[in-house]
Amino acid sequence: MIEFLDIRLVDILDIVLVAYILFAIYKLIRGTVAVNIVLAIFGFVALWLLVRVLKMNMLTAIMDSFVNIGLLALIIIFQQEVRRFLVMLGSRYDILRRVGLDKSIVVRTDEKIQFVNSIVKACENMSKSKTGALIVVTRNVGLKEFAATGDEINADISTQLIETVFFKNTPLHDGAMIVDKRKIMAAACILPVSHSMDVPKHFGLRHRSALGITEVSDAVAIVVSEESGRISLFDNGMHISINSSIELGEFLEKI
Repeated sequence: MIEFLDIRLVDILDIVLVAYILFAIYKLIRGTVAVNIVLAIFGFVALWLLVRVLKMNMLTAIMDSFVNIGLLALIIIFQQEVRRFLVMLGSRYDILRRVGLDKSIVVRTDEKIQFVNSIVKACENMSKSKTGALIVVTRNVGLKEFAATGDEINADISTQLIETVFFKNTPLHDGAMIVDKRKIMAAACILPVSHSMDVPKHFGLRHRSALGITEVSDAVAIVVSEESGRISLFDNGMHISINSSIELGEFLEKI
């Protein structure tokens, strides 16, 4: 009885860390096809343990071969989820800034207001004219690999420039605009499409691409629907409902 109650502080920390990792994994795969894969893995492990208990030598040898390469297979199958998990850790604890590797300049209040107003005003105007748009605003994680799929712009952000890019007769309107460090980095960019099962059926390719980029990075994506003119916001692999341009501006100011 005494040995049973002999719990060290390290044991409690071990339990907390395992619980946190399992919870983080659940958040990453919630609402995706990965849930079914995880259930299949648990089923395979249960069957493997049963086969070993029953000492079925032939099945045990076959299943042992799969278990031996299981870790590598899991990394390949869940590569997007693993990337999201690492991005979440890095962005949440702001590792680059803490170790002094992030040399970004602190944004002045007037520059922040001008930056936010440019995006909000452009989204308002495009919403009224039902001009489809997809704008991605970076945080700590760079999106150079996705910017390389489009056309480099590297221009100061402005309402007029955003509207010009997404005007339906321009060659850059079909794709995503990536905004980094208060500049339009590139336009007509190709983004990864989300395969989440929770995406509403009325969401089109722009919405799925916006959700996809927030699943693999800490960026925020804004979508203006070409059909309804409604403005949608995506962050951390989730759709955030906004009811006005004021709410959009307040959210952008926070990031």
